[in-house]
Amino acid sequence: MAQQDDSWSSCKRPAEVVRLRRKRARSVAESPGPSGSSPASGLSSATPSLHSQSTSRGKRRNPFLTWDNTVSRPKKVLVEDCENVCTFIKLMSAEKTSGDRRSGPPGDSSAEKSLSEDNPLLETEEQHTDNLLFKNPLTITPVSIAPVSCAEYPADWSLKTRVIFTSPASLSWTGQPKAQEEALGLSNSCRAKFTMLPHNLQEPRSWSDVRSAFQQSLVYWQHPSLPWLSLFPRINAEKNFSGKNMPWTQDEAVHESLVKEWSVSLSSLYSLLKVGLCPYFYVCSYQFTVLFKAAGLAGSDCITALISPTTRGLREAMKAEGVEFSLPLLKERRRISEQHKSIQKGEEEMENENKDFLQVDEDYQNWDEEDDGYSQGEDDSLSWLKEIGIQDKLRQPECINIQLQKEAPTLSLDHKPESAVCVEGSNSFNLINFLINWKSVVAAAGSQTGLPPTLLAPTAFRGATMNVLKGRSVNVKNLVDCTYQNISSLELTGPILPSSLHAITTLLQTAQKGNFSAALYTHTPTAVMNIETYRKRCGKAVGDLTHCGLPPASINHLQQPSTLGKATLTHITMNNYNYTWKIG
Repeated sequence: MAQQDDSWSSCKRPAEVVRLRRKRARSVAESPGPSGSSPASGLSSATPSLHSQSTSRGKRRNPFLTWDNTVSRPKKVLVEDCENVCTFIKLMSAEKTSGDRRSGPPGDSSAEKSLSEDNPLLETEEQHTDNLLFKNPLTITPVSIAPVSCAEYPADWSLKTRVIFTSPASLSWTGQPKAQEEALGLSNSCRAKFTMLPHNLQEPRSWSDVRSAFQQSLVYWQHPSLPWLSLFPRINAEKNFSGKNMPWTQDEAVHESLVKEWSVSLSSLYSLLKVGLCPYFYVCSYQFTVLFKAAGLAGSDCITALISPTTRGLREAMKAEGVEFSLPLLKERRRISEQHKSIQKGEEEMENENKDFLQVDEDYQNWDEEDDGYSQGEDDSLSWLKEIGIQDKLRQPECINIQLQKEAPTLSLDHKPESAVCVEGSNSFNLINFLINWKSVVAAAGSQTGLPPTLLAPTAFRGATMNVLKGRSVNVKNLVDCTYQNISSLELTGPILPSSLHAITTLLQTAQKGNFSAALYTHTPTAVMNIETYRKRCGKAVGDLTHCGLPPASINHLQQPSTLGKATLTHITMNNYNYTWKIG
């Protein structure tokens, strides 16, 4: 019982414990430090009073708080205690450093000096801590790098199916033109006449020349042109042709006449291209697209044709007809693999590793090459059958597997960007003859049976029909900074050629006072048309394109070497007469 009474007497109530802690903290704060103590130690002994005072003034802990809502809640820092917190952090750093270094006496002031000299990072650490505590977090975030603006955007040789222009200024002047304005625009397109417009237009709607120039920029030429069929795009567009009336599938004479007229139109286009009267044209088949460019465009000094995508059957047929071609993307990939192989060889020589690994790496790097066969024959792989004497008794199914292994690299390129084929110079004429005589250029089955490819060009040619891009202008409201602003938009649909896109943007630059943006939708099979050929060109190529039917600004734009590679333009923005763009 005596021991139990002693234990109860030693216990204290919580209120008394708090009172004793306050009294002890107050006595320690009021009592002077020892004579030999350093200021740092004296201040460090005063820090518990700061902690106890802040704890005593704090509110009672909320019993309903959990770990989830406690972690996400930001801590509150009193502005009036900022100096105390900063002093506390400095003292803690000094105390920690002084505890690690016991070389000097506690009361020696030279010890503090030597401490700061021996540890020069202490001051930097304190300044960094102050910056993190009292700097606004929004000012610490990294600054976004602004895109580079230029006076001209790069040339894009891919076909666009739709373009949406938006501008803070009104685009209502692009609406339905008057009969006289439309007639003038179509006439100027046929005669290749271009009106010089002033740099600044106060009211484009009142300018008849602006509306005529806009109609002129929407013109393109197409063959064949069937009003009840949409002949672009042709790849993966079976739904557009299903259920339509196709009389050439029922009458052989109609089909022969249609194919004959198409051959004449293709020959006419190539003749115009050869003499520089047509800058470029497209051949859109149900399985591939061909872009013919005249000499002097895209940094080339000869006629160039790009075919994408291709298959092994198409490439074999071109070889059989004597059409020489190259695969630019595959050559680029081989060049990169050779560089990688040379670097790997150097590393292996330095490390003196096994030579078998080098042989395996060479076989892997050469796996994607398009060769007609391997150096080893089929008999070598079946030599073990001769040794046991049963070669004649087996059907040798391995021959089929070996043939499939040989064809695997070439088949892996089909319908991919790497299968793009480039034909240059006089071989382009052989390509025209190949397209005219090759029966597979016309679909033999499916919804596009018997329909020849679509020919698209910016200028007139034999058998072509003049078409105009479909446009629709509306005014919309966009939410900007919690306020609605009126924005005018213009949507164009159809096969938008590179020269048409440049002519329209040049016109909007003048009419919209250098402020507009455009969202571009690319026909995917033509996205690879921006690649460079394997032969490097230097500067602009030589070619007379003054009478090709395009404005001089568009000619200069298309003469620049392509810099997009396999990418295409997805967005174009003009702000204060400077272009920025995005690629994808």
